[in-house]
Amino acid sequence: MSNIILLFVCLAIGLLLRKSQSVPENAHISINTFIIYVSLPALTVVQLHSVQFLPSLLYAVAMPWLLFVAGAAFFWSAAKLLKLAPETTGGLMLLGGLANTSFVGLPMIEAFCGANGMTVGILIDQLGTYLVLSTLGIAIATLYSTGEPSARAILMRICTFPPFIALLVALALSPVDVPAWLTEVLNRLGDTLAPLALVSVGMQLRLDQIRGVKAPLAIGLGFKLLIGPLLLAGLYVGLLHATGSVTKITVFESAMGPQIGASIVAIQHGLNPPLITLLVGVGITLSFLTLPIWWYVLQGI
Repeated sequence: MSNIILLFVCLAIGLLLRKSQSVPENAHISINTFIIYVSLPALTVVQLHSVQFLPSLLYAVAMPWLLFVAGAAFFWSAAKLLKLAPETTGGLMLLGGLANTSFVGLPMIEAFCGANGMTVGILIDQLGTYLVLSTLGIAIATLYSTGEPSARAILMRICTFPPFIALLVALALSPVDVPAWLTEVLNRLGDTLAPLALVSVGMQLRLDQIRGVKAPLAIGLGFKLLIGPLLLAGLYVGLLHATGSVTKITVFESAMGPQIGASIVAIQHGLNPPLITLLVGVGITLSFLTLPIWWYVLQGI
């Protein structure tokens, strides 16, 4: 519960800092740079270094990839129908297709399912969500921020994305015992991600801008909190006949609000920042109302 309270406290701090004019108008740019180059890589290394993949959890790990691809197809179609700008489409693909499977997801799993479900949540987060962000997410961000980049340009952007480099380092060091002091340092740096990201979002969050983005905001949150999880439930339960606690946790994780890390990447690429901040702020808040409903529904599988 303390993690959830921290999210809203940091969001409020960002709002207060902007309203009090205690920081420069563009202070969020420096914060976002620190997150991309320090916080995210540190978190990636410390989490992935010790993760152990179990073949029985393949469905769980595949969920973020399937959700992102389904979201990309959904928002591409919606953009064609509504004639949305490229930066809006790219922002929706990132925020609507990536769930907050760590800072909201893990506390929610512990609250509704108990500590036994944490292993599934960690695997979904590290081998799914963050890996999707570091590859497909960066590809989408690059494509929709610059127009028509070459395949080489997209590949270079992925390969030079600091969290992706950290991912490769973590996998390379997996057989090596990392000193306890280094793990502690990386943990402390990784812990700065959620607070700083939400302070940054709070600095840019302007609720008075909802009027200008009502349609994309509704579409983005509708997919993230309802349509996306429904598609996953239909696939896993309806078609694959998967049951049990792993399936419940997997679908439950897909119903989390938008991912904080994805919002930072989207903002750095100029993908409609006002919409992005609203998707995070409103989406996380609404998810606390929709998640208990999802957990109740999932008890039937």
